[in-house]
Amino acid sequence: MATASFKNTRMIGIKTVVPEHCVNIDDELRYFENNPKKLSRAKKMMGYGRRYIADDNTTVTDMAVDAAEILMAEMKINRDEIDLLIFVNQNPDYPRPSDVCLAHGRLNLKKACTSLQINLGCSGYVHALMTAAGLMSSGAFKLCLLLCGDNPAHDISVDNRKIAPVFGDAVSATLLKYDCNAPESFFVTGTNGKKWDKIIHPFGGQALPFKKEDFDFRIHDEAGNVWTAEQGLMKGEDVFNFTMDVAPALLNDTMKAANWTAEDVDLFAIHQANKQIVEAIVFKAEIPAQKAPVETFSRYANNSVNSVATVLCDQKRDLKKVVLCSFGIGLSWGGAALDLSGMYNGGISTYISPKAKPTREQQIQHWINYFKGDEK
Repeated sequence: MATASFKNTRMIGIKTVVPEHCVNIDDELRYFENNPKKLSRAKKMMGYGRRYIADDNTTVTDMAVDAAEILMAEMKINRDEIDLLIFVNQNPDYPRPSDVCLAHGRLNLKKACTSLQINLGCSGYVHALMTAAGLMSSGAFKLCLLLCGDNPAHDISVDNRKIAPVFGDAVSATLLKYDCNAPESFFVTGTNGKKWDKIIHPFGGQALPFKKEDFDFRIHDEAGNVWTAEQGLMKGEDVFNFTMDVAPALLNDTMKAANWTAEDVDLFAIHQANKQIVEAIVFKAEIPAQKAPVETFSRYANNSVNSVATVLCDQKRDLKKVVLCSFGIGLSWGGAALDLSGMYNGGISTYISPKAKPTREQQIQHWINYFKGDEK
């Protein structure tokens, strides 16, 4: 695993938003053969609970801009001081340009603000923090706004019971400030690209572009789960084995990099893949279970790239020494040892989709007019 450390950068604030539409696993008894005991066992073992799903008119950028506006207002931040914007997500509003450019414009940031896009999943928040810390440590940038999130639940068929109960949508905004007195931060990262296909969204890129007939594509497995071309695929057993090989070692390597012990750490924010996986990681890593919450998964599900940020925002107490542990698509992983003393935690808010947002038909007509020169 690669290790890096940076000085002079401090996380000063964080905010997560989730969409307003909530699905409760208790309302899906029919998928457990209408057997309350089977549902109860699944809740106890896997941690199934609530998940929040964005509507068809809500994008990751919509929620990211909302999270940023709320955080800046609550912290009384002057947006003209932001000189670095980083956006990490996997489901862009458009194939191009990058969402970071859309967010920059909608947030009305100054033109002299460097804007970077990162396309990465579950380990993306840690990688983005490391990128920000590396760029800021020299003093080249003074105030960074990091946007991070995904809406993995949006395109999943409710009939795909392998993954539908697992994923929820969430987006966060984080502020980092150049501070020559900031505690040193430590990062441990790695990638096993030879197993890139263990979590994969095959359709929609240049390798396998969408065709008209693909939207009628439906495959059922032996258990009756439905896969469509708009959904991703995951080899669950292989991903579990990868997780158990990587995550416990990542926790210990991250603490070692910072010269911390488990007793020093206030919180282990572990990617909320599901309750069973988090508990298995904690057991194998031999860290205190009371310092590694699993209930965030039951409240918000697996938020993909925003998962560890959701764990941070879900805390109702002041934090100092924190270890982040993220892993997933790629296959990639990232750990961070951070001192969050004095950080503002804005918690988790609900994003309300505006009623006046253009419909799909209106958007299409806009681009037709734009192409024909009728709109600038």
